[in-house]
Amino acid sequence: MTRSRSLALAAGATGAFAVVLAAGPAAAADTASVSVLHGVPGVTVDVYANGEELLSDFAPGTLTDPVSLPAGSYDLAIYPAGSDPASTQPAASATGVQVPAGANATVVAHLTEGGTPTLTPFVNDVTPVPAGQARVTVRHAAAAPAVDVRAGGQVVAPGLTNPNEATLTVPAGTISADVVLAGTETVAIGPADLPLAEGTATAVYAWGSSEAGYQLAVQELGNASSAPGGVPAGSAGLADDAGLPMSVLAVSALGLTGAAVAGRRLVLGRR
Repeated sequence: MTRSRSLALAAGATGAFAVVLAAGPAAAADTASVSVLHGVPGVTVDVYANGEELLSDFAPGTLTDPVSLPAGSYDLAIYPAGSDPASTQPAASATGVQVPAGANATVVAHLTEGGTPTLTPFVNDVTPVPAGQARVTVRHAAAAPAVDVRAGGQVVAPGLTNPNEATLTVPAGTISADVVLAGTETVAIGPADLPLAEGTATAVYAWGSSEAGYQLAVQELGNASSAPGGVPAGSAGLADDAGLPMSVLAVSALGLTGAAVAGRRLVLGRR
């Protein structure tokens, strides 16, 4: 299991992130690879970074291509699509998010357990895995209570809560995974088969709500056998019409009020 690190979250956004990106990449040792996942159901948003619009009309269930950007501190915010940030409160924001050099990260807009929009940045583990193995990380990004994650009917991540993650190294191949309400045999999501190729790293997100339904998003982080500094997501996944590299799998809540994949969080910065 991974251990969590602290996260700096607050309200507000200032600066000129888009200008920084347009200025061109710094040396590889001074950059990070960052993707953004929209996991707030039913709301199309505009994403701002350091006060500048980074993404417009960003629809639920989409994941951006990874962007290489200079390491440093960034302020992030999401607004309802088309709104004026000067006169509108952000639906969610994260201020002072530290992006370390060499990191491969995904910023997720999602709901808290109680249903409030929030932003959570995760650092993706793309360090090498042993021969014949693969790495899978499950992340709780849904309005749902604690759950147990099972593989082959065995609990591998017990009592996991939003917005945490669990990382497992497993033999390469296809695993059958499901999610049950914590401490019970009541299946909430799945079972679903997840193919894991040798030497790869994969992140699986559960997002949504009982009202909107729960979905799984699969982000293929690429080949972890050589520990690349920035790995494109979804190299073998489904792509939508815009070529966005992710597969989104609709799943049934089976009449339950809430459940989702979860684990322990690795985040971009410290207080």
